[in-house]
Amino acid sequence: MNSMIIKNATRKILVIPRRQNSSFQKVGVVGLGLMGHGICQVTAASKLHSSVIAYEAEQKFLDKGRERIESSVTKLVSRGKLDQIDGDKILSSITYTTNPHDLSDADFIVEAVIENMDLKRNLYSNLGSICKPETIFASNTSSLSITDMAELSGRPERFVGVHFFNPVQIMKLVEVIRTKYTEHDVFDKAFQWAKDIGKVPVTCGDTPGFIVNRLLVPSLMQAMLMVDRGDASVNDIDLSLQLGAGHPMGPLHLADYIGLDTCLFIVKGWTEKYPDEPSF
Repeated sequence: MNSMIIKNATRKILVIPRRQNSSFQKVGVVGLGLMGHGICQVTAASKLHSSVIAYEAEQKFLDKGRERIESSVTKLVSRGKLDQIDGDKILSSITYTTNPHDLSDADFIVEAVIENMDLKRNLYSNLGSICKPETIFASNTSSLSITDMAELSGRPERFVGVHFFNPVQIMKLVEVIRTKYTEHDVFDKAFQWAKDIGKVPVTCGDTPGFIVNRLLVPSLMQAMLMVDRGDASVNDIDLSLQLGAGHPMGPLHLADYIGLDTCLFIVKGWTEKYPDEPSF
């Protein structure tokens, strides 16, 4: 058994498993916005990779992402949740770049750019021509089709979805999405990677919204429709789901937290792509 055994003064034995090295030595994160900077941080914090590359096309966005990561790590250190040495190691393990060719030999690349298919089309076309054939691409999209992006990448068999939740540093769940093209070993490596960095992965096919948003977003829309019809007040709807269903916050409070513009974007995209789906 690959573990350390520590004996304390009372002769009890505490077994601490050693963390296995990831099958990905070099990991790239494309996009350092709200989600991307968190993905980059938790990837670096896992200490599993020889290199973590943070990429943004423009320097101003790269600098902003770097500031977010440094601020987050500094807060963890100041609150005693991370010691200074480990904090410094996390920060020093990330290489920041605006040169896409720095991703050419990455084993695994997580894309977390804005939800714009035209932007992603250009990005994957560029990465597909730059990166080595073995590189696995993963999108953090919450609402767009993984299959569509896989086809755009030129390597659909080496493409998965890895949908994190906000804030990435805290939320444990990662939805790992396979398409009809995804090779089994590619999916297995991505699933294991999510485990290795300390998350709890679940498996889903490429259905709109995957698991969480497929169930959550229509329920948020129903809550809004109830208000529109005058069936119940915002406060009573939220209170009912908190006390009656054990939800930590009500659906309308949650929709506001997610962002009403984000909810609209998701539903608009779904209804345009799947006009006959009654859930949307």
